[in-house]
Amino acid sequence: MTESRPCDLDATTARRLIAAKELSPVELLESCIEQVERLDPAVNALVIRAFDRARAEASDAATASTRGTNADGSPLGPLHGLPVAIKDLQPTEGIVTTYGSAEMADNVPTADAGIVAKVRAAGGIVIGKTNIPEYSIGANTLNRLFGATGNPFDVTRTCGGSSGGSAVALATNMAPLATGSDHGGSLRIPACYCGVVGHRSSPGVVPHEDRTITQTFYSVQGPMGRTVGDTALLLSVVAGRQRHVGRSIDPMAFPLDAAALAQLDDVDPADLRVGYTEDLGGVLVSQDVRQEFRDRLDRLRPLVGSLEQVSIDLTAAAEVDWMLRSDVFVAQYHRDAEQWDEGFNPNIRATYESALRTPMADIAMARRRQVDLFQAFQALYHDVDVVLCPGVSVSPFEWRDLFPRMIDGAPVVNYMAWLTLTAAITVIGHPVTTLACGLDRHGLPFGLQVIGPIYEDQRLLSAAQALEQAFASDPVLRRPVPDFDRLAMTTSDCRSGGIAAANAAIAR
Repeated sequence: MTESRPCDLDATTARRLIAAKELSPVELLESCIEQVERLDPAVNALVIRAFDRARAEASDAATASTRGTNADGSPLGPLHGLPVAIKDLQPTEGIVTTYGSAEMADNVPTADAGIVAKVRAAGGIVIGKTNIPEYSIGANTLNRLFGATGNPFDVTRTCGGSSGGSAVALATNMAPLATGSDHGGSLRIPACYCGVVGHRSSPGVVPHEDRTITQTFYSVQGPMGRTVGDTALLLSVVAGRQRHVGRSIDPMAFPLDAAALAQLDDVDPADLRVGYTEDLGGVLVSQDVRQEFRDRLDRLRPLVGSLEQVSIDLTAAAEVDWMLRSDVFVAQYHRDAEQWDEGFNPNIRATYESALRTPMADIAMARRRQVDLFQAFQALYHDVDVVLCPGVSVSPFEWRDLFPRMIDGAPVVNYMAWLTLTAAITVIGHPVTTLACGLDRHGLPFGLQVIGPIYEDQRLLSAAQALEQAFASDPVLRRPVPDFDRLAMTTSDCRSGGIAAANAAIAR
């Protein structure tokens, strides 16, 4: 493993060192850029780079650090001097934003998305844009413009999606923080597959001005980091009400002050009442994942106050999710569908065409069922503080497939059928923090979803941090780190073959 460098620091440590004048924002940025240039050819995560602008901003940040204030005399922000990787779904002023689509390859926005503007206002430095599937629909990061993003633990495997590039950039220490978004698991799946942390907040905590339907649990934007504390720090910056945005709220008991949220509550794992469910009552989960989950529960049991199986049945959520997605997809894509070319994202096309055939009565009944599922799950928190379940139904598969073709010998019927573990939680709207939990039997990251009561994000993050600290004491449970030296050797191979050559073929 390479000797420790500034890029290896977590965000909260780096920010503390910058504040103490023991680390320069320039030094941190250059270390991250060096890591990008060393490893990105192997994984293809940071597909758009903004190094010149980032260097100018880091230089200004270093001057401000010496002065102790911004140029206008205001206090330095909570992200001051920290490089941040931005998902290529989120517009960035002056920096290409493609949405993973070749037709948008030359699109340069004139304004930042709200989440990006908040990052910049807090002193964050945009280092570049991370890869996604076309228009961010799909749990495998692959598109015709930039190709695939490989898993940093095995570049032949998927990193998940749609926030796959962000997860890989974090796991490989290209940036200490990254943004993502989550429809049916787009933050959580890549976080689990890459051994990092993602937080899907309660709907409305992070405003999303590009929603096409105001009152929905779908399309949540949010933070990713290597630790719960880092993820909470970024959440504290991007959370907050925007009055012109539908479903934008100030949830009760959710502090929007960065220092308060980044600190979190000091929770003793021995005081936590933890509930668990292997499959949310019977959704598709592979036998491998079930066994991995059971093994981790055995190791977790002595570390927490109580660990009890909860009785919950979210098996109806798969059908509810497909119906609710129908509503969302028609609202989002009906103005553009006639312009789709033959190779356009098949996940979007399949869902949209199915939606047009769906009777309104079916969608209405699904909405009523959604309320029942929400109420049943929320009732669990009378007896437990958090609920654990596996993060993804199957270990990372080859990235050449849009989704796993078979699970335990049975065919997977469509790109959503294997995602109910995450999509079901989208249906009920509860906040979720994903935690890395060691490596599975294939040597790939294994992740957990830690689910909390709705609108109690700080309580959830505090509990997740307690679990993270407990995991760190166990070599089987602690967060795994890729072998950077091995990836660097893979990088040289990729210049004449491997993922680079495969991506060139995709582009053709």
